[in-house]
Amino acid sequence: MKRILISLASSLVLSAAVVGCSSGVKLNETPVENRTATVVTPAGGGDSTGVAARDVAPVLIGATDPSLAGPTGAARVIYFDYDSFVVKPEAQGTVEAHARFLSANKARKLVIEGSTDERGGREYNLALGQKRAEAVRRALALLGATDSQIEAVSFGEEKPAVAGTGEDAFAKNRRAEFNYR
Repeated sequence: MKRILISLASSLVLSAAVVGCSSGVKLNETPVENRTATVVTPAGGGDSTGVAARDVAPVLIGATDPSLAGPTGAARVIYFDYDSFVVKPEAQGTVEAHARFLSANKARKLVIEGSTDERGGREYNLALGQKRAEAVRRALALLGATDSQIEAVSFGEEKPAVAGTGEDAFAKNRRAEFNYR
């Protein structure tokens, strides 16, 4: 008896659900038109941007003013050993050239961007990149640049210079870059 009552109740619930889902609204049964796109070319030829070529000024990549580029002939990147933020002796000439440039151009600002390879956690790499940028900033300050001219930031592993997982790629990503503003 209990089994019959359960099957009758479930049949009643199922039929109520089916009736509740139906609607008395008729669907529009008109067929869908298949339209294709047509290409319209402007009168007189040319492109369809609406801007004449003479109206657009060319964009120059790189600095046009030599004073914006930083010291002439000096590298813009120095590299670090694995898991280190010690400025290597071979980078001293680069650091000295940038320090001389900043000392002679007091209005110039420099952003030092510290980066790491992808090994290590995100937080660790951000901290290591910051230590690398700060080490370069301190070296510049010791050589005559003022602290107000220099900003040290870290990108950690977020902006690799070279994609890859080999030691050559890792070595190129362990760096500090000099960017003048």
